[in-house]
This record gives sequence, structure tokens and C-alpha cells, in this order.
Amino acid sequence: MEEHRMERAVLCGLCADCFKKEEQATDRTLDELEALLETAGGICVGKVLQNRHAPDPHSFVGEGKAQEIRELAENHQAGMVVFDNDLSPSQIRALEEITGVTVLDRSALILDIFAQRAQTAEGRLQVELAQYRYLLPKLSGMGKSMSRLGGGIGTRGPGETKLETDRRHIRARIDRLEEELEQVRKLRAVERRRRQKNEVPVVALVGYTNTGKSTLLNRLTGAGIPANDRLFDTLDTTTRQLEVSDRLTVLMSDTVGFIAKLPHHLVDAFRATLEELSYADLLIHVIDAADPDREEHIQVVERLIADLADPETPVIRCYNKADLVEPEALPVGPDNVAISAKTGKGMDQLFAVMERELCKNLRRAVFLLPYSLGGQVETLHDKARVFRVEYKAEGIEIEAEVDPTIYGRLAQYEIAP
Repeated sequence: MEEHRMERAVLCGLCADCFKKEEQATDRTLDELEALLETAGGICVGKVLQNRHAPDPHSFVGEGKAQEIRELAENHQAGMVVFDNDLSPSQIRALEEITGVTVLDRSALILDIFAQRAQTAEGRLQVELAQYRYLLPKLSGMGKSMSRLGGGIGTRGPGETKLETDRRHIRARIDRLEEELEQVRKLRAVERRRRQKNEVPVVALVGYTNTGKSTLLNRLTGAGIPANDRLFDTLDTTTRQLEVSDRLTVLMSDTVGFIAKLPHHLVDAFRATLEELSYADLLIHVIDAADPDREEHIQVVERLIADLADPETPVIRCYNKADLVEPEALPVGPDNVAISAKTGKGMDQLFAVMERELCKNLRRAVFLLPYSLGGQVETLHDKARVFRVEYKAEGIEIEAEVDPTIYGRLAQYEIAP
């Protein structure tokens, strides 16, 4: 996209003593905000990082700093100011009055990107629900951004005409969207029950946005997902079958990338998708090994995993782009794997760790089945790893590696090897 066609914006952030660490704006978080802006179709023409003991209740950064932002926006012909922090409706209104341009906060920018990226009907429902939940308490405080007609960053999604209707209409729309997404959850539950009946383990890829989850899924399964170097390129879950070894076949799912300060409206709206994590048998946490903020981003994802996934679910830390860093810069351990999804390096090790985690409860045993249970031989071939079958006068002797469910069903027929 050519620069003159992109929306020009000044990026601002507040680092306040009273903020928690994850709420602070820093040079690094402003760089990430710039990447988000570019993803939304904008261009950064200036950055302002303010340090205060506490945010100004009226204008967030204080009247003087807001005037500086106004001058910076005027000098660079910027029509928008984007804050790295969340703003109240009254703060948005005050800042728009002082700066004379549209003011967005980080949550509004992320919601705008999701509105652009959602491809499926389900994805669009989730984004629309998140936007209405975000906008409803802010309606009385929306200033210039409410009056802007036409397209542009911060205006995509529900649309101006809908936003100008009364709160009762919007609440009714939220109720309707929640009902539709509840139907999505029910369909997913049916699919999960079918998978559980077929006893196919589910592996979910999770990670910070733009760490290479889609590239890895493509490498492993040939899923053909567009994998671009941009934030939030994947919003809609893709599931593909993967044969890990002759004893293990799994269903592997990609998920939406996480990000610091991810709006809770989005997490709530995407629960129909993200609740897949709570049913996964194994999580692969894909990490950008070359990310300068790697440890902070790991913590962001692990906090969300703790909130969304079953605490008993094993997690593999998969350090992607390992070819871009020195080997000693990568942690070692039984649950850490170094790979390059782009080149294919480390796939054998990843497969081995996946097999170890998913097959650790399997049991090798020899069964002597009466001929009246001959149908179990076919079941074992389908659901287990069969090493040998011998038809003897006293019955069918079969040696196989089985999961606890099958073993419990056939334990009475086990004989010494």
C-alpha cells in the first residue's frame, strides 16, 4: 500500500508509576503498536511516550502533553492519534477536543484488525460481538470517531448507522449474537464428542501473534493456510489430520494468536473458538526464538493458557525460527523443542516429543481372545498398534499397544507374554 493512501497516525503511550507492569507503555510496546497500526492499514508519523505518577483523569496524559500531541499531528498531517493504553470514554472525548483528530486506544485498533481479518461467518460473529461489547459503555463518550462516516481505521465492523441507534437496540443485537455463538458452541461440542468417540487425540497450536503457528501447521499437514509476516493473520481455526507415527494419528488445530493487552472483549467473544484449548490432549506453545521480548511474550501466552486450558494438559514449548539464534540462546529440557517451520529443521524431535506425551499412557500387552470376540481384532487394528496376531485352538492371541480404555475392556483376557 502506498504511503499517501495509508492513514497517518501519531502513537502515544503512558508509563505511570501506579500501573501494573503489563499495563505500562514502553518503547517496545509502542513498536508493537506501530506493527498493529501497519496491519490495520495505517502509518506511524510520530511517537510520544509520557511518564507520570498517575494518568490524568480528564485527558489521560495531561493538558500540556495533549497540546504537544496536537502540534505533532498537525505538523505531520496525521488524522488520528492511537494510544497504547485503554482510555475511558470521557478521556477519548477530551483528547479529541484538544487534538482535533480521531483518538483510538489499543483495544479499538486490535478490534479493527480483527474486523478486517475475520473470514468465516463464525469469525465475523465473534468480532461483531466483541466490538459491540467494547462500544456499548463508550457510546456516551464517543466524539469525532462516532461522527466519522466512510471507511477507515476504527470504523470497520458494526458500522456507523448501527452505532448511532439506541443502547436497547445494541443490547438486543448482543443477545442475538450470543445466541448464535451458543449454537456454534453446541456444534463444536458435537464434533468433539465424535472425535472422542473415534479416540483421535487433539493437538492445539497456541502462541503469541506472528510466531509462525500457521507456517508450522502448513509444514506438518500441508494445510495451505496463507502464512504472512503480519500480526493476527489467522483468526479462524483450521484443523487437519496428522500422522505422527505408525502408532499415532492426531487432529492438529491452529488458533488465533495472543498479544499483550488483548482486549477481554475479544477473549470472551472468541471463547467458542478458544475453548478448543480446554479439550486438547496436548498444547504446542509456538515461540519466536528470535523475538527480543521472548520471555515477556511467553508469560502473556502462559497466563492465557492457565485461564483457558485444562491445568492437566501437557504443554510443549516449541522454539520456532531457531535457525536465527545461537543454539546456546535456547532453553534445553524434555519439554523444549527447537525448530524452524520454514526449513523443516527439528520436525523429527517435535514428532518424538508429541509421541512421548500422547503415548505415555499406552500399555503393551498380549491378549488371548475367545473366537466369539473376533470383532475385537478389527477394533485393535483401528484403535491400537498391533504387533502380531496368531489364531490358536484356544483362541486368538494378539499382542498390541493399547490405551487405558481398550486395556480396561480386555484386561481379563491378558496373558503372560
